[in-house]
Amino acid sequence: MDFARPFAIALVDDDDDFRAALAERLEIEGFDVTAHSSAEAALKALDPGFLGVVVSDLRMPGLDGRQLLSRLQAIDDGLPVIMMTGHGDIEDAVEALRHGAYDFVAKPFAFDRLLGSLKRALEKRALVLDNRRLSAAAAEVGLELPLIGASETMVRLRDTIAQLADARLDVLIEGETGVGKEVVARALHNGGRRRIHPFVAVNCGALPDGLIESELFGHEAGAFPGAVRRRVGHIEHSHRGTLFLDEIESMPMAVQIKLLRVIEEREVQPIGATQPRPLDLRILASSKVDLEEAVGAGIFRSDLYYRLNVIKLRVAPLRERRDDVPLLFGHFLRRAAAREGRAPPSMSATARRRLLDHDWPGNVRELAHFAERVLAGLEEPQSATQSPPGNGLAESLARYESQLILEALEYWGGDVVAVAGSLKLPRKTLYDKLQRHRLRPADFRGRK
Repeated sequence: MDFARPFAIALVDDDDDFRAALAERLEIEGFDVTAHSSAEAALKALDPGFLGVVVSDLRMPGLDGRQLLSRLQAIDDGLPVIMMTGHGDIEDAVEALRHGAYDFVAKPFAFDRLLGSLKRALEKRALVLDNRRLSAAAAEVGLELPLIGASETMVRLRDTIAQLADARLDVLIEGETGVGKEVVARALHNGGRRRIHPFVAVNCGALPDGLIESELFGHEAGAFPGAVRRRVGHIEHSHRGTLFLDEIESMPMAVQIKLLRVIEEREVQPIGATQPRPLDLRILASSKVDLEEAVGAGIFRSDLYYRLNVIKLRVAPLRERRDDVPLLFGHFLRRAAAREGRAPPSMSATARRRLLDHDWPGNVRELAHFAERVLAGLEEPQSATQSPPGNGLAESLARYESQLILEALEYWGGDVVAVAGSLKLPRKTLYDKLQRHRLRPADFRGRK
């Protein structure tokens, strides 16, 4: 069978032996089966987000199959229901078809007859769910890239992401710890048609030793001691969506070989499986080190590097885009304040100086934590770490000027007239300064 999601089956039958035998056979075929002994039990477990198909007996004590069909249609009218019925109940089964059942099979039936119906029903379910996701995505008010910054490097990065979002090309994202590599990966995913499918993020450095291959590639039941049930790995979970491999430089060499096949063939073979399974996915990988240097050091395969390095995006550290620091800090401070139900506090002179002069070696992550501490009132003058003077008076004054204008723009919601008045600047002078500091009043409208 095609292992594209959805592949879940809700099996409803009051005959314990028959239900257990059919569930086992379906699981052997790779379906994710949940078995219920009554319609009432199934109704408690199913909701509109169910990623699969219902297979139900027609005649059952309590609620029968037709009543179950009616209740399920009220929950989700796009959920396929296949009825199982005895030969004497064919007329009732046909009536169920008229009322919206997807199909029926007469007991005893050849398993292939049910299997063919299930595959068609699952294809229909996948199409229904895809259409719903597309409609929901279209209803959103724009998919803004969550990459804040007015510096030239960030403007260029956002433009590149917009161009690549719908491309089929794999992308390698490089940057220091904390710069936001996963944010870039999610922006690539959310900006394209794959956004309605899974975004599966895997931290390669956090995968447990001894279980790495099982976590990534999955395994079949009985593939090794303790493998009681089939497990779908992270790679297969990302089918039709995006697989993001974070810190790929930490992946063991033996696993790199298997990953290379996934990238080249677009297929995965779980541990214990006799055949590979085809995949439709986009692969994004990130590294906090230069992978070319890692290849030279013998800790990363050159063939995997060249296969991943189709498109490379570099996310610059904050010390290379200092003009973005005030914008990012304002965003994090407002977000933290909103979470606590508070208004953003005014910044102390000490906090402002740290904002402008600090190199932020932890990058965006460190800046976000700093905003949390400012909100909590923990950034007292004596505890703030200040960088020694050395940036030059002109540069320090320019940063301070940029911060003052930014604060005024935020306070007045981007109203240039009000900002010019509060700063006692001619409007022409203010526009010159806005251009010099790459600040756009439109970015602040609606915030007041």
